[in-house]
Formats: sequence, structure tokens, C-alpha cells
Amino acid sequence: MLRERRALQRSVALAAILPVAAGLYGVLTGIDGLGTDPTANVSADSHFRYLSGLQTGIGLLFLTCVPGIEGKTTLFRFLTLVVALGGLARLLGLALTGVPSVTMLTALVVELGLAPLLCLWQARVANRARDAARDGALLSEPVR
Repeated sequence: MLRERRALQRSVALAAILPVAAGLYGVLTGIDGLGTDPTANVSADSHFRYLSGLQTGIGLLFLTCVPGIEGKTTLFRFLTLVVALGGLARLLGLALTGVPSVTMLTALVVELGLAPLLCLWQARVANRARDAARDGALLSEPVR
């Protein structure tokens, strides 16, 4: 159980670094960081930086789940929901406007694939930890 917990912690930490790095990049470079026309709309650039800040925050919140990950189910599920909703919006954009860059397609796979899989894994680890604690409590009760 401990090995699985540690593997999950490492996986979540590694996965959380992606939105933190991408978000900070977006905050610092704006929409021009995507290689778009440097005369991009100022409002679009502002919105892009705002969303990049949210992305950074989501990644940082996932990182706060790493210590004691078996007890962070509610936050982990909420963050996964936020990420999946963003992925669904990206998927809708794909259907409405066409296929985006490979980078955006990779993000879509992370949002609708990796994040939910990590959430399921976190639930498994949390359930196993809860069961182990319950079994340990039953074993430590005095026999009458």
C-alpha cells in the first residue's frame, strides 16, 4: 500500500508541474507566447494571461494534495472536475473550429484522460488507507 501511495504522489507531483509551468509561461508571455500574431487583441491577451494564472493555481493546488494524498479526496475530485470541464470546453472548440496544434491536443489528453485516471487512482489509495486504518483499529481493540 505504501508503494502505491508513493507512486501516486510522484505521479501527481510530476503531472502538477505541467500546468504550473505552462501557466507561468502564459502569464509571462501572454498570447504571443503561442507564436500568434504579435498584434493580438489586448483583451484576448489579458484573458489569456488570466486563464494562465488559473492554470498555475490549479497546478499549485494539485501539488498541495501530494502530502497526505490519501486524505485529500474532496479537493482532488474538485480540481479534477475543473480540469475536465476545461477539457470539455477545449473539445467543443475542436468540434466548432477545427483541430488545434499538437500542444493543445496533448493538453486535451491530459485534461480528459490523465487527470480523471489520477483521480480514480487517488480514490483507490484513499479507500485502501481507510480500510487499513479501520482494520488496524479493529485489531487494536481489547478482547473482552
